Amino acid sequence: MSAARPARGGVPLYHQIFLTLRDEIVTGTRPFGSIMPTEHELAERWSVSRITTRRALDELAESGLVERRRRIGTRVIFEAPSAPIEANLEQAVEALLAFGHRTKVRVLSVEDALADGESAAALGLAPGQPIVVAVRVRLLDGEPLGEVTSQVPSAIARGQIDRAALAERPILAVLQDLGHRITGGRQTITALSADPYLSARLAIEPRAAVLRIERIVTGDGGAPILRTVASYRADRYRISLDLQSGI
Repeated sequence: MSAARPARGGVPLYHQIFLTLRDEIVTGTRPFGSIMPTEHELAERWSVSRITTRRALDELAESGLVERRRRIGTRVIFEAPSAPIEANLEQAVEALLAFGHRTKVRVLSVEDALADGESAAALGLAPGQPIVVAVRVRLLDGEPLGEVTSQVPSAIARGQIDRAALAERPILAVLQDLGHRITGGRQTITALSADPYLSARLAIEPRAAVLRIERIVTGDGGAPILRTVASYRADRYRISLDLQSGI
């Protein structure tokens, strides 16, 4: 069996194995100091040749995730710089504000735009009404954590949502400063694979797992005041939901 034989999507088998093992390492499933399976064990697991698994392990070593030593085996040498950041869905507004303050932000753009059908429906607007669209990259320990796109009706933004404001404060805090009371919202979470554009922004492999979080925040009367669509690296971000007794 050839080590370079491509599978679905044209991704070589050795690289698919590399991506799976890499995710197991960076998420802590295979912790620092643990011994990796042998080439033979991995070949049996994936029903491939040892040439294929050897190439996958070599790629892990080239990425600085493992150390390969003759007669000892392959040992994990990756240590996560920090625990994955958590977003707690209990006490949501406070948690989101705290999340914004714990991370750094790089503002990519803040532009006036006209709502298309999707954003108009989410924000309770008619298509073509003016909105403000802000795109940022959130950073944790200096490394990309996620790309965030926020949309706010221009009537809500009042000309006060700009690069300077978003470089200093979370967008929820900016809205509160403008006198908007946050009364509720809804959140949808899906798992996706990063396309080449997103993988470049987040410094991850193409097809790596990301969490897509769409959040609609409502104000007085239940009217939407903010739509945010964020794509977070699955190896650096997780969601915690507190279930109270009696549920």
